[in-house]
Amino acid sequence: MKNYALLLIVILSCAGQSTSSPEENADYINNGKEVTCFVYHRFGDSRYPTTNVPVSDFEAHLKWLQKNGYRMITFSEAIAYLKSDEPIQKTAVITVDDAYKSFFKNGLPLLKKYNYPSTLFINTETVGGGDYMDWASLEAAMKSKVEIGNHTHTHNYFLNEDAATRYKTFEDEIKLSQTIIEKNLNITPVVFSYPYGEFDLPMKEIAKKLGFQAAAAQNSGVLYSGGDLFMCPRFPMSESYSAINKFIEKASSGPLKVLKASPESFMSPPDKRPLLTLDIDNTDLVLKRIQCFVQGGECDLRVLETKDNKTTLTVQAIKPMTSKRRTLYTVTIPDKKGRWHWYSHLWINEKKKE
Repeated sequence: MKNYALLLIVILSCAGQSTSSPEENADYINNGKEVTCFVYHRFGDSRYPTTNVPVSDFEAHLKWLQKNGYRMITFSEAIAYLKSDEPIQKTAVITVDDAYKSFFKNGLPLLKKYNYPSTLFINTETVGGGDYMDWASLEAAMKSKVEIGNHTHTHNYFLNEDAATRYKTFEDEIKLSQTIIEKNLNITPVVFSYPYGEFDLPMKEIAKKLGFQAAAAQNSGVLYSGGDLFMCPRFPMSESYSAINKFIEKASSGPLKVLKASPESFMSPPDKRPLLTLDIDNTDLVLKRIQCFVQGGECDLRVLETKDNKTTLTVQAIKPMTSKRRTLYTVTIPDKKGRWHWYSHLWINEKKKE
């Protein structure tokens, strides 16, 4: 019986983001559960189109989720669901980063209208300043089904700091933010979000060590059980992606289960044309329709080997990625029922300042 139980433990990645093999990372049972997460920043604030969603688009998102029978829960509840023995349910999560005033003014009223919970990740240094919510607004939001998560104190570009001091700074900031939130809201956040979606592997281990249940990134994809919960993907929503047809495309997708991704580092190499090698679970996928995309450029995808339920492939930018700090490689494949499965890998050029 003991050996049989061990055979049930299969580890893949949080929407394909694991850098280790299933055998090396057997913490959770892969029970077939999925959760689609979205990340928003501003609502109805057209001054910042790259982080803003029109209010009419946001309501269209919520209306579609309601019409299509999604159960809406907080981020921490989603993590608990993935690990639980609950029945499989169609589940989605609304997360919001940074706690801008436009969330309280324009986003939260719509969530209340549809009786939907959400998770708000706050950076404590900015609370009450400029465009940011104050503590009274945050406390009021908590009474309207808003879960508060940790987003560090300063929301800095931690990867810009030398590695000799980076990790102490990162850990100290998270601890400081926790203390400030506990003092002002009388809660201890159990979930974390990396500023700008940027992190390296030691930073991931720090978030885990500090006792969080999970950590959210900003690369696109779908959470699924059996994954690395400290690099969970979320579909970013902005004016470029918030039209209802684009939202439905993301909301209807499934996870592309990556058994192994290499290299382990997310840092873009000096040649700026990083080669990514993926081992994917190809069960029920239509491999001849595989697609790849490089943000802001073209992509070279090559299938190296297919054996049983595993396919090995490589993805590489055709031209050097020099214009952006963050660049996504994305691979999508439909299954035999026509549902597209999504994996996205973020490369970070820490030399490029924003």
